[in-house]
Amino acid sequence: MSEVRRSTSSSYRPRSSWIKRPKREWKPLEDRSCTDLPWFLLFTLFLVGMCGICGFTIMTGGAARLVFGYDSYGNTCGQRNEPIEGVRLSGLDHTDRKFVFFLDPCNIDIIQRKIKSMALCVSQCPTEELATYHDLKRFAMINGSELCSYELPGHKYPQLPERFEKCPKLPVPESNALPVFNRCTPVDISCYAKFAEAVVTFVSDNSMLNRLIAGVAASKEIIVGLCLLALVLSMILMVIIRYISAVLVWILTALVVLGSLGGTSVLWWLYIDYRMTMNETMTKDLRETEEPIDDMKTIKDHAQGLLIYAVSATVFTGILLLLMLFMRKRVALTIALFHVAGKVFIHLPLLALQPFYTFLALSLFWVYWIMVLLFLGTTGNPEKNEDTGLVEFRLTGALQYMTWYHAVGLIWISEFILACQQMTVAGAVVTYYFTRDKTKLPVTPILSSVLRLVRYHLGTVAKGSFIITLVKIPRLILMYIHNQLKGKENACARCMLKTCICCLWCLEKCLNYLNQNAYAATAINSTNFCTSARDAFMILVENALRVATINTVGDFVLFLGKILIVTCTAFAGVLALNYQRDYTEWVLPLIIVCLFAFLVAHCFLSIFEIVVDVLFLCFAIDTKYNNGTPGREFYMDKALMEFVENSRRSMAMEERGRSKRARPKEDVELTEVKAMAPGTSSA
Repeated sequence: MSEVRRSTSSSYRPRSSWIKRPKREWKPLEDRSCTDLPWFLLFTLFLVGMCGICGFTIMTGGAARLVFGYDSYGNTCGQRNEPIEGVRLSGLDHTDRKFVFFLDPCNIDIIQRKIKSMALCVSQCPTEELATYHDLKRFAMINGSELCSYELPGHKYPQLPERFEKCPKLPVPESNALPVFNRCTPVDISCYAKFAEAVVTFVSDNSMLNRLIAGVAASKEIIVGLCLLALVLSMILMVIIRYISAVLVWILTALVVLGSLGGTSVLWWLYIDYRMTMNETMTKDLRETEEPIDDMKTIKDHAQGLLIYAVSATVFTGILLLLMLFMRKRVALTIALFHVAGKVFIHLPLLALQPFYTFLALSLFWVYWIMVLLFLGTTGNPEKNEDTGLVEFRLTGALQYMTWYHAVGLIWISEFILACQQMTVAGAVVTYYFTRDKTKLPVTPILSSVLRLVRYHLGTVAKGSFIITLVKIPRLILMYIHNQLKGKENACARCMLKTCICCLWCLEKCLNYLNQNAYAATAINSTNFCTSARDAFMILVENALRVATINTVGDFVLFLGKILIVTCTAFAGVLALNYQRDYTEWVLPLIIVCLFAFLVAHCFLSIFEIVVDVLFLCFAIDTKYNNGTPGREFYMDKALMEFVENSRRSMAMEERGRSKRARPKEDVELTEVKAMAPGTSSA
C-alpha cells in the first residue's frame, strides 16, 4: 500500500502544471488570416457615423447655408425659403438674390472670429464705392439690388428715418463676390486692419512687414527651388546614411564623453577657484573689519551649491562612462542596422514615397473634416439672438453631441492613417528581411504590403489607433482646461495639470512605440493586436539594452541628419539670395525654406526610423529562434551576420580567458590532494 501511495503521490501534479502555455512559434510570412475582425466592424460603423453626420448637414440645409450663404432672418440666398415661426421677414423667395451682403463688413469680433454685422441677400454686390444714400438709391434703381433691409423701398432710401439702422454704413466699399461662397467682400481690405493687427501682432512696423512680404514675392522661384533641394537631399541621405552612420555615431560618442568630462572639470575648477577666492577675501576682511554673519553665510551657500553641482556632474559622468563601456558593443549593432536600412531603401525605392501618400491622405481627410465642421456650424434649429437680433442656427439636444463625435473622428482617423503607414512599411521590411533570396522579392513589396493590410489587418490598425486616441483625448482636454484657466488657477492646480499632461504625453509616446512593434509582429506572424503587442514586448524586454542604445544613438544620428539637411538648404539659400543686398529681405524666405526643409527631413527620416525599428525586431527574432546550423539558418543580412560573428568571437575569447584563470587554482588543489594522499594511507 505504501508503494502505491508513493507512486500515486509522485504521479500527482498540480493542475496548473498540466496546462502549459504553448511557446510562440514565429513563422514569418507562412500563414495569413484576418486579425481583429470585430474592431474592423466597429471602425466601419464609426465611419458610417461620420458619413451620416455629413449627410445630415446636407439634408437639413447646413451645407447649402454655408455655400450659398444666409441672411440675418434665416433665409438661404439663391432659393425659395420656408417661413420660420417667430422670425419676421423669413420665408422669402431669394431665387434672384444669390449674394450675401454685410451692412457693416468691418465690424468683426476678433475673439469669436466672425462678422457681427446684419447680413442680407442681394442680387449684385456694389461694383463701386457708394458714399451717400442717394448713391444707394441710384444703385438700387439701375441694378435692381437693394442694399438696405427688405422692408425699405429702394426709391425712398434718402428720406426714411430707419436708414441709419437698416442701411449699410457709409461709405459702402466696392466689393467682389467670393468665387464659391458668394459673399460680397470689400476690394480694399483696409477695414480689416484691426483684425490683421490682431493676427500679425509680432510686426510693429508696417514698412518692415511690406519689405518682408516683398522679399518673399521676389524670391518665390528660389524658395521653390530650395524646397525641392531639401526634398532631394532627404531622399539622398536615406540612401547614403549607411556609409556615414559609423562616423556620425563615433563622433557623437566622442562629443558626449568629452563634453561630460569638460563640464565636470569646469565645475570643479570653478568650485576650487571660488573656494580659494572666498578664503582670501574672508581672511582679508576679518583683518580689516568684521564681516557680517549673513554675508559669510551667503558666500558659503554659493560654495556649497558649486560643490553639489560638481559632485552631481562627476556622478553623472561616471555613470555615463560606465554605460559607454558596457554598451560599446551594442553601438555596433546600431551601425549595422543603419547599414541594412540603407540597403532596404535601395531594394524598395517606393518606401521613399510613403510620406507623400500619407500626407496626401491626411490632407484630403482634414479638408473633408473642416468642410463638415463648417457645415455643422450652419446646421440646427434657427434661434434669434436677443443681443443682436440676428438669427443663428444651433444644434440643440442630442444633436449637439455630433460635434464631439466629429472631433473624436478627427483624432481616430488621423491616427488610423498614420498607423496604416507604419503597417505598410513594416510589412514591406518584413518581406525583405525574411526573404533569403532577394532576387525572389515581389515586384512591388510596398503594393503587396498594402494589399495584405487591406485584406487582413485593418482591424489591427483600427484597434491600435483607437488606443492612442483614448490617451490623446484626455491630454487634449487637459491642455484646453489649462489654457482656459491660465492666470486663474493657483500654482498647485497648474502644477498638477502640467504633470498629468506630461504623464499622458509620455504614455502616448510609449504606446506609439509599442504599437509600431506590434504592427511589425502582426506583419510577421499574422496574429491579432494584443498577441502581437505581447510578443513584441517580450522581445523588446529581452533586448532592453540594445533597444536603449538604438533609440538613443539612432535618434540622435537621425537628428543630426535633419540638422545637416536644414544647414545645407540654408547655406544654399544664402548663396542664392546673395543678390539681395538688404538682409531683411532674406529673413522670411530663409525661415520658410528652413521650416520646410526640417519638415521634409523629419517626414523622410521618420520612415527611416521605422525601418530601423522593424529591422531590429526581425533581427531579435532571428537570433532567438535560429543559430545558423542546418535547418535553422539565419535570415539576416551580411552586415548583421558579421555583427553576430564578432559577438560570438568576443564571447568565446572571454570564456577562454575565464577558463585559463580558473586552471591554476585547479592545479594547486590537485597537488595538495596528492601531497596529502601518502599520509592518509599510512594512518
